Amino acid sequence: MTTEPTPTPTPGQTVGPFFHYALPYPGDRDLVAPGTAGAVRLHGTVRDGDAVPVPDALIEIWQADSAGNVPSMTGSLRRDGHTFTGFGRASTDRSGDYTFTTVLPGRVDGGLPFFSVAVFARGLLDRLFTRAYLPLEGADPDRLLTSLGPRAELLMVRPGVQGYRFDITLQGHDETPFLAFPRHS
Repeated sequence: MTTEPTPTPTPGQTVGPFFHYALPYPGDRDLVAPGTAGAVRLHGTVRDGDAVPVPDALIEIWQADSAGNVPSMTGSLRRDGHTFTGFGRASTDRSGDYTFTTVLPGRVDGGLPFFSVAVFARGLLDRLFTRAYLPLEGADPDRLLTSLGPRAELLMVRPGVQGYRFDITLQGHDETPFLAFPRHS
């Protein structure tokens, strides 16, 4: 009796650099229309391990609305100017900068409000997942932030004059903490 050999898993294929012409769509970075009451700017820079800006990365965010409700709307790729779907996509520019127009997410189930973030960039075999937390006075960190100790600061969104800033570093000393999901490993 012969047995069939077990297939050996193969690595994912390197993604990119095709983001700037293949994936953007009208309004992709505007979860709400600019100028909408309560609209804020979430922006940052994506850098590699040598602190060099990555000019051809793609950032996706998913978030709750300002009341903490997780949208279950379909049609995120068609912006109608008033339906909040909680999803946005922004490619980086030549300086590695990205920006979104959105609302601040509310607390989901009483936890700290956060943006779920996915990063696509050349040289990555798979997308990277992380979170960008809003700092709240007197709020307790969740298990993820607690597990990171002082590195939790790397996941905090910083308020500023031009909105809220969340920089992403792909490798090195100040590497953004990334999450592992079994089906994406």
